[in-house]
Amino acid sequence: MPLLMIWGGVVTAVGGPQPLHNPVETPPARRARCRESQGHAGGGSHRFVGQLADQDRLTAGRAHSWLMSSYRRGVGLGQDGPTDHAVGSERVSDAEGGLGQRLRRLTDRLPWWVRLLVGLAAVALGLWLIVRPLTSINLFVLVIGLTLLVNGLAQLVHPHVAWPSLIAAAALVTAGIVVFAFRGFTTSALAVIVAVTLIVIGVLRAAAASRAAAQGRATSLVLAATAVLAGTIALAWPDVTLLVTAVAFGGWTIILGVHLVWDALARFHHKDAADDAPAEQGWFARSARFLGALVTLVLVLVIGVASVRLHQGAPDPDDFYASPTIVPSEPGVLLRAEPFTRAIPADSQAWRILYTTTKDDGQPALASALVIAPRELPSGPLPLIAWTHGTTGFAQNCAPSMLADPLVAGAMFTAGEVVAHGWAMVATDYVGLGTEGPHPYLIGQGEGRSALDSIRAAHQLRTLTLSDQTVVWGHSQGGHAALWAGGLASIYAPELDVVGVAALAPASDLEGLVANLPTVTGGILFAAFALAGYDAAYDDVRDGDYVDPSAQTLMRELSERCLADPRTLVSVVEALAIGNDRDVFSRPLVSGPMLARLQQNTPRLHIDAPLLLAQGLTDPLVVPAVQLDYVRSLCDAGQEVDYLTVPGEDHVGLVTADSPLIPQLITWTRARLAGDSPTGGCDFLPTT
Repeated sequence: MPLLMIWGGVVTAVGGPQPLHNPVETPPARRARCRESQGHAGGGSHRFVGQLADQDRLTAGRAHSWLMSSYRRGVGLGQDGPTDHAVGSERVSDAEGGLGQRLRRLTDRLPWWVRLLVGLAAVALGLWLIVRPLTSINLFVLVIGLTLLVNGLAQLVHPHVAWPSLIAAAALVTAGIVVFAFRGFTTSALAVIVAVTLIVIGVLRAAAASRAAAQGRATSLVLAATAVLAGTIALAWPDVTLLVTAVAFGGWTIILGVHLVWDALARFHHKDAADDAPAEQGWFARSARFLGALVTLVLVLVIGVASVRLHQGAPDPDDFYASPTIVPSEPGVLLRAEPFTRAIPADSQAWRILYTTTKDDGQPALASALVIAPRELPSGPLPLIAWTHGTTGFAQNCAPSMLADPLVAGAMFTAGEVVAHGWAMVATDYVGLGTEGPHPYLIGQGEGRSALDSIRAAHQLRTLTLSDQTVVWGHSQGGHAALWAGGLASIYAPELDVVGVAALAPASDLEGLVANLPTVTGGILFAAFALAGYDAAYDDVRDGDYVDPSAQTLMRELSERCLADPRTLVSVVEALAIGNDRDVFSRPLVSGPMLARLQQNTPRLHIDAPLLLAQGLTDPLVVPAVQLDYVRSLCDAGQEVDYLTVPGEDHVGLVTADSPLIPQLITWTRARLAGDSPTGGCDFLPTT
């Protein structure tokens, strides 16, 4: 894939590093090539296109100076002469040549052993950068800024420089200062810069192909198509583009080091460069180059097709989730209902519903839900289970009711058990999942209100007769929502008869949960959701205050993908790729305003109904010790809790159909619906 790499003033479009000059090209050969380059007919712009067709790589400073000389010829500021030098020739423009020639002389005079050590160091640095992509991105941005400053200052201090070059030099210096002053913005924009540059390179190559030699025209066109396609893919995957750029930067550094090592060994052996001066490319070399370009194009096409397929796998909200023209201000009003048949339990019927609710700040909002009931309805009213699902994502298209398997996506594996016992179930999507957001991820008021208003709306379905009795079940994020729904019931929806709350591996102590995320494989996904949710909900929490500039694009893209989205596979790979690198956070999430908001959203409201809290003892996400401390804090506050622990079950395994917890949950729920008093409590808490 064509890659844009900027290092020391060199822009490499394809292939790898461009040395300061060809170490095996003799001065006569260089002068002959210079005369051949200067022999091209046509104006400045045509000559540039012709040179681009003949050159695989362009030195950025020389290309700029040559364009300036072409400009001066075009407007009458100068004639062909010392300032008119072909790109890639031995000579350079007066405005740029002083620094460039001095650098070349300096590198040529370095002893062979110095070049060898520098080369080995570059190889080691490149290998280190490849496995530390965030560090590589940071260094890459610094190199860009330094390159702009050095090139600009080199032209500004030159005693004889035309005003167009002065303007260009001032622009380079300004750009370099901006890069250093706004490093975060530069890093965020880097993926777009790379993508646009690839597209521009492709367009220029395509234009240059018409003036290229016949034997190289096909190769140029293939490379042009590859660059344009690669740039388009880069725009669609900005986070992947950054990681690829980071790895490519490390690879480029390795190639540079290998080149220096090879050159040093050649100098040590006093190799005669003139004997090895390359001749004009033969048929075999041209064919190999064309074949390599064609293979690269095919690979990029395969990546493009895979990209389209992955993007097509993400659902989009349909009109059902759109807001009606008139929306009642009263929460819990049923607005729409339609039959639902996708992946529901056998012997059941289902509907998806749209209803009114309120956000955590009390503002009116919409939410959607699924209602499931037995296909054969009993003569009497159905008890209702209000299910609050676990994490599916933060983006609008992450609603379980939109996904291929809506119940499994939210960790509801026992809907068949609910139906088999003659109960109905309402499963809220929450505000912002399916409907317009933002989604109150781990924000208690918004989650709890969505759950309580789904109960209200389910009672308005004309095809069902529901009992007043409701038991709330929730897992993970949904456990957090269930605890808040139980605490808010007597305040927000006092007319509802919530007879029990079961929180299964709940996200209870948010400070402890978030502090543990860096130690969990894939924990960065949940951290991205939490930070995005709090950034959207609270003015004092800004993601830029917590995320390292090199990781801001990555974290933003992670937060916009659903756990069931095929693109999340890319997110998982990214999370593993940066796992051994620096922390993506510039400061801990459990600090400052974020910490205060996490503590604010930790469920502490008293729950009038009997409370069951269950925890798997091998859960790596919600740590059992943290959960036990939370339960003890509830008991200390006067809340009775029936605390169940399940040995050998992790976070999701706790709620699968074969979990030992499920029979206990069913028994506990039947007791609540029967009006029996709970038998457990704080007196039966484990000691460890």
